[in-house]
Amino acid sequence: MIVVFDIGNVLLRWDLRNLYRKVFEDEARMERFLATALAVDFILQTDVDPDFAGAVEARARAFPEFADELRLYDTRWVETLDGPIEENVALLRRLRAAGRPVHALSNFSTAKFAATEALHDFLNAFDTRIVSGHVGVAKPDPRIYQLLFERSGRRPHELLFIDDSPVNVRAAEALGMATIQYKPGVDLESALAARGVRV
Repeated sequence: MIVVFDIGNVLLRWDLRNLYRKVFEDEARMERFLATALAVDFILQTDVDPDFAGAVEARARAFPEFADELRLYDTRWVETLDGPIEENVALLRRLRAAGRPVHALSNFSTAKFAATEALHDFLNAFDTRIVSGHVGVAKPDPRIYQLLFERSGRRPHELLFIDDSPVNVRAAEALGMATIQYKPGVDLESALAARGVRV
């Protein structure tokens, strides 16, 4: 099977709290902010909106209580990252060194993907990269998976998709892909070997 990696929290640690614990003194207020002003639906919007800064500014106007904190999601976004998940990046590199095709399917804004790519060279290691900001559609929308099939030239059953999100995993399975839901503590190399992918 051919491996398809998600990026955030599979290859690269990402958490809004990495930034916002530096910003909020009150944990409860931070969690209210993350549940409302910077909720998941808005994050998905920024993952496809070609104007990330404009989307954030509009959101700041809609949530004046949190306007300053929202603007930091643009200006200090890089602080939401917390470095590579080294064992998984090493696995990616070994797959590439063995001559195996490796693809990426990730929700990521165009602007923030470019900034992240400048920090982490392994993001250039894929045969095909389907990034939501580049294509204007995000997981779990079936259309982004269809773009992966088209651009990789592979049928769903040939691909093994690794993602941390249960919703995205279920969407992939519904289209016929094999999947691994990654979470901290999962030995990804063993999980791949159990599905016939040995490195």
